[in-house]
Amino acid sequence: MIINMENKIKHLEMMQGVINRMAGNSFLLKGWSVVLVSALFALSAKETNIFFIYLAFFPALSFWELDGYFLWQERLYRKLYDKVRKMNESEIDFSMDTSTVNKEVKPWMCVTFSKTLRIFHGTIVGAIIIVMLIKILQRG
Repeated sequence: MIINMENKIKHLEMMQGVINRMAGNSFLLKGWSVVLVSALFALSAKETNIFFIYLAFFPALSFWELDGYFLWQERLYRKLYDKVRKMNESEIDFSMDTSTVNKEVKPWMCVTFSKTLRIFHGTIVGAIIIVMLIKILQRG
């Protein structure tokens, strides 16, 4: 007896594509965060202007928030993937609506301050604070 699972496989492939894009976006955000903050550090050193250090907070915090959003979305789609994986073939409707699993994933802000994001982005923010304090002490 051959069981036709073509719809389920296609639906799972669609969701896996979204999950992969979210993970890729998160990776790119981390890279851009490091590059922009480093560039602002370099400008601050070259121009001896502390304004560039203060400016570094904007991309660091913005990318942290966006990274949290992408991780939250990725977790929602992983839950939806798990739900679809357990469905019967006849129940497959190709829905990509994550609201059905929303309560099974921590809220966006909780995910934004998850351990892994706190360590990565917190280190960047911490570095900005240290460089800012060094600059302030050098001026004084």
